[in-house]
Amino acid sequence: MDALMLDGNAVAGLLQELFVVEATTMVGTCRNCGAREPVGAARVFRGAGIVLRCPHCDHALGRLVKAQGRMWVDLGGIRSLELDLGRPSLPGV
Repeated sequence: MDALMLDGNAVAGLLQELFVVEATTMVGTCRNCGAREPVGAARVFRGAGIVLRCPHCDHALGRLVKAQGRMWVDLGGIRSLELDLGRPSLPGV
């Protein structure tokens, strides 16, 4: 294995930081129109699952389905998510 290539376990700490923040305050960038808004500003539609839509262009930002003790998450309509960790980041991270 290349010295710069690791397996997914190497990001465990970063993922743990991500999944303990208040998700509605994360700023998402719409893949369709480029608008930047907190996730809490998305329009939410309920049906067989949950669909989050951009409040500017109505593009589907993500889908959430919870059933049988599992959750499926698709955030393919969000180009990026920005979260404030409350402290300066380390160089290169």
